[in-house]
Amino acid sequence: MQDKMIENFNEQTRQLFEPMRKLNSLMLNNMEKLSQYQMESLKRYSQMGTERMRDASEVQDADSLRDFGTRQAEMMNELSQQMMADAKALSEMSLEFKAEMEKLFTEQAKAKAMGEATKQASAADSGEPAKSKSSRGGSSKS
Repeated sequence: MQDKMIENFNEQTRQLFEPMRKLNSLMLNNMEKLSQYQMESLKRYSQMGTERMRDASEVQDADSLRDFGTRQAEMMNELSQQMMADAKALSEMSLEFKAEMEKLFTEQAKAKAMGEATKQASAADSGEPAKSKSSRGGSSKS
C-alpha cells in the first residue's frame, strides 16, 4: 500500500515538473542558438572592421585613397546586406521559438484536459459524483 502511494506521489511530481522542464529546456536551447549566432555575427563584423582599418593604414597617395574610397563603398554595401541577412535570421529564430512555445502550451492544455476527463471518468466508474468546475462555485441548475 505504501509503495503504491509513493509511486503515485512520484508520478504526480513528475507530471507537475515535466512542463517546467520542457519550458526550461526550450528556453535554454533558444538562448544557446541566439548566443552562438550573435558570437558569429560579432566575429564577422569585427573582421570587417579590422580589414577596413588595415586598408586605411595602407593609403599612401591620392590613387590609393581613391581605391580605398571605392572599397569602402563596396564594404558598406556588403555590410548593409549582412545586417539585413542577420535581421532576417534573428526574425526566423524568433518565429521558430514562438511556434515551439505555442506547441508546448497547446500540448500542456491538451494534457490537462485529458487529465480532467480521466479524473471524471474514474469518479464516474467508482460511483462518486464527478466534480466539475461548474459544480464547485455555488448553485447549479437541474
